[in-house]
Formats: sequence, C-alpha cells, structure tokens
Amino acid sequence: MTRSKIPFNQVKIFFTSWFIGTFFCTALFAQKNNKIIFPSSKNKIVVIAHRGDHTIAPENSLLAIQNAINDGADYVEIDLRTTKDNQLVLMHDASVDRMTNGFGKVATLTYDSIRALKLYNKSVNHSDTLQVPNFEEVLQICKHKINIYLDFKEANVQEAYAAIQKAHMEDQMVVYINTPNQFVDWRKWAPKMPLILSLNSKVNDSLAMVQYLSRNNIDILDGNWNEYTKETVRAAKEMGVPVWADMQSKFEDENYWLKGLILGLAGIQTDYPKELVQFIKSMK
Repeated sequence: MTRSKIPFNQVKIFFTSWFIGTFFCTALFAQKNNKIIFPSSKNKIVVIAHRGDHTIAPENSLLAIQNAINDGADYVEIDLRTTKDNQLVLMHDASVDRMTNGFGKVATLTYDSIRALKLYNKSVNHSDTLQVPNFEEVLQICKHKINIYLDFKEANVQEAYAAIQKAHMEDQMVVYINTPNQFVDWRKWAPKMPLILSLNSKVNDSLAMVQYLSRNNIDILDGNWNEYTKETVRAAKEMGVPVWADMQSKFEDENYWLKGLILGLAGIQTDYPKELVQFIKSMK
C-alpha cells in the first residue's frame, strides 16, 4: 500500500509541539508533587498586616512591623527594593518621595543616603523619627514572632534568599511575584518557597480558574476580594491553592470582612490587623 508522505516541516512542528507540551506537563506535575509547606498561622483566617500595622506608625517601618506582631497577625506584608549599591531596604514606591523627607528613586540612591532619611507620614505618630529599615533588621524582628509576606518589588532573588537563609527564616516566608523573571528565579533558587500571584481579572468561573491555575504553577492567590466569587474561590481551594485576598479599605469593619469570609477566603490582607484578629476570634 502506498503511504502518503508527510512534509518534513509538519513532522518537525508536530514533534516540537509534542515535546514542549510533554515537558510542560511533566514539569508541572513534578512541581505540584514537590510539596510546598506554608508557614504556620495562629488565626483561623490568615491575617496579613498590609505594610505592617501602619495606622499608628509609618508603613514598612520597624515600628509598624512590631505593631503587627503585637496585634497577633499571622503575616506582615513588606516591600523589598535594592539601593544603588545593592543593599536591600523596605519601600513600597520606586522613589522615597512619598514616605521620607528626601527625594529620588531607591535604585539610584546609595544605602547610606537612604538610611540618613527619616520616614514621614503626616497622619500618624513617630514621623520624622524612624529610619528606612534594611532587610536584615526586618528578618531579626520577625524571627519566631511573625511570618513575612514578601512583596518582591525589585531585588536580586539569590541575594534576598541568601539573607533569608542566613537568618534561618525559610519557614516563615512567602513571596509575592511581580514579574515572570522573578517567578523563574525563585523557583530556581528556592523551589520550596510558597509563591503568590494576583488573580487574572478574566477568571470569573470555576473552569476559568482551573485553566488559570493549570497554566500558572503558583501556591497562593492574591488580588482584590471583589474579583472573586464563591465559585472561583472553591475551585482554587479544590486545586490546593488558597485565596488570600486584599481587603484594604477606609471602611474596614466587621460587616466588610464578613463578605470575605462568606466568599470562603483563606486569608485577608488588611490595613487594620488588630481589629481583624479580634473579629476572627469572636467568630464561632
């Protein structure tokens, strides 16, 4: 019987597609079975203090972090950046303009020049008295007291993870990913580190959630709470991915947080950790 010949370029495309697909599925399966262990939490719903408890202290300050510890929060969310001379410091914005008495981008300022500045927030106490913290100080104050939700703004993964290892804080850390390269580097240098990704706004039902999590091998979902539904939260949970959503608002109260609990959120990031902890403890 005469066999029709398949053009070589089509064969090449087929085997290339097959190899990529097989490699992706194998890697995904391997990573899913490389069990990620989350840091332990005290509260029934994970409480994440957004930039520390900064209602009475400048955000991302050691005092705000200590406040979160005193509040009984499970995590303090902090923002990591790198100075011009490759030192790791805390700052949410790319520049120091909003939060200090100085000006300029973190990436173009030296460590000493940033440490000479004072944190500033006209709406809270202790303004103009606190320094911009470095990462080592943060690790020291948090060790054995509170977990760290590391919003990895702009830094070198290998250097950041080396600092975490030096402090023996690997089991008290989760990392929020901002770029694809960060994801690749964290999986390379710290394959057991729990990684967090924000929800894609197009995910609006259980099928879309399953597809999203199948494409993105992450451990925890973040994003605004009102982007989720009971259906999508349940679908994520069934795939082993908890939803820790942002519920920061000027109007945070028990009725507001209750909406998140009704959704089935496993964690809430808040600007009022003390009040949220008290609310959760009051829930039966």
